[in-house]
Amino acid sequence: MEGLHTPDEWGSLEGKQVLVRVDFNCPVAEVNGRLEVTDDFRIRSTVPLFRALQAKGASVVAATHFGRPKGQVVEEYSVAPLQRRLDELCPGVELLENLRFSPGEESNDPSFGASLVKGVDYFVNEAFSASHRAHASIMIPPSLVPSAAGPTLRREVETLQRLLSAPERPFVAIVGGAKVKDKLGIVKVLVEKADTVIVGGGMAYTFAAAQGRSIGTSLFDPSRVEECAELLATGRVVIPSDALTLPSDSPFGAGGDLAPTPVEGDVPDGFQGLDIGARSAELFRDIIAGAGTILWNGPMGVFEDERLRAGTEAVARAVAASSAVSVVGGGDSVAALQLFGLQDEVSFVSTGGGASLEFLEFGDLPGLRALREGRGGAQ
Repeated sequence: MEGLHTPDEWGSLEGKQVLVRVDFNCPVAEVNGRLEVTDDFRIRSTVPLFRALQAKGASVVAATHFGRPKGQVVEEYSVAPLQRRLDELCPGVELLENLRFSPGEESNDPSFGASLVKGVDYFVNEAFSASHRAHASIMIPPSLVPSAAGPTLRREVETLQRLLSAPERPFVAIVGGAKVKDKLGIVKVLVEKADTVIVGGGMAYTFAAAQGRSIGTSLFDPSRVEECAELLATGRVVIPSDALTLPSDSPFGAGGDLAPTPVEGDVPDGFQGLDIGARSAELFRDIIAGAGTILWNGPMGVFEDERLRAGTEAVARAVAASSAVSVVGGGDSVAALQLFGLQDEVSFVSTGGGASLEFLEFGDLPGLRALREGRGGAQ
């Protein structure tokens, strides 16, 4: 990958200290009175790098953000549960306290960034999922010490570059999630790159409104209707034709006992669409089955509620069953794969949600630029 150095270039690291920027922003829950990691995917993905650096004689220090403490020390966001799990997976790696306890992290304060590499000989960015943020731990170390891209970061970038430059056809992109404004930019890019773009989740209802359909009280962004209409006019965007709905005042997400009402076409007044319907699930399965390349980012509905899970499960199983090159990114999509036990049935699981989409949209990230423009190679 042009301009990005690798740790392999450094040779022996005997007596050297290496700082590795990671993304251990993992889910935790209270177990026997203390917080414990409930999904260690991101920690496990870094273990091969840690072991390789240790095998070369390096002392390894990792640094991560965790939650949103907003520049203050907040006990519930301490990295203690992350350190405990890391100790089990790869003993001997020190984990610095939460980077976001300092306001200098998110403000990209050069002095805070410099403090991270005091006494450090080398820096590795292994946090692809955080590299769309121009934060101090991402941007400053490459300007001060020899720096490299970690293997997982490189694999993420290489995989996404192939999606943009030479995908196996047909290329089917599946984009879901709640807010259309968050995903509209990437849909515009994918319409130019993919053969078909399936749009689901809450964001699909603004597209439905652009077709002139009634959407009840479903999620809706009136400022994006014209853009959605333009995308639909390309003929490459497919949206749901039916939905599972609940009354607007009915609780969902945490679960409830009211069975969803399936509707075809328009969503009635007083109801909101919360999952794709059976007809749409069947259509989406058929499209996915014919794909040569698949990109999936975002669920089809509120899958955390088991009543509203069928659409996301149908897509997940279709992607897993496909013989296509399949790339799944975004926290919710990865969580869905894990929920259905399908995480090992796809070609590539990305650690980056927003970073993946930003890379696909713009072809670069601030963290990658910092590595290219910083100090690479040996000391």
